[in-house]
Amino acid sequence: MGKNMVKLISFLMWLTGVIVALTIGFAMIGGTLSLPVWLGGAIVATLAGWIVIIATVVGVVLEVIELIK
Repeated sequence: MGKNMVKLISFLMWLTGVIVALTIGFAMIGGTLSLPVWLGGAIVATLAGWIVIIATVVGVVLEVIELIK
């Protein structure tokens, strides 16, 4: 497999991870995904959703900065 093909596959896998992370984060904030009460319920799920979204956005920004260098 060529070097360009490996880079393309790596990028697609990274992009898929970003999309999945954002989907899960927004689902937790919106209440589609929830936690049982004994794990903290809706409050913890919402907090975890925001953490996932913020961490994902920070990761994307850092990756873009790395590409610019």
